[in-house]
Amino acid sequence: MNIASTSSVQSATSAAQAKNADAVNILVLKKALDMQAVSAVAMLQALPQPALARQGTVGTRVNTFA
Repeated sequence: MNIASTSSVQSATSAAQAKNADAVNILVLKKALDMQAVSAVAMLQALPQPALARQGTVGTRVNTFA
């Protein structure tokens, strides 16, 4: 008797495969998000810093650039 052809064995096998596929998909998503975060930080660091005001009353007393 071949038990591999029963529906319960097939459903259990497909459930195990789906669980593994979900874990792989989540891992790939996490790696993609990490790569995007690194790229975003690099782009933000590449922006030039604005020059500070040297005269007048706006921006010469308190540096509010964050």
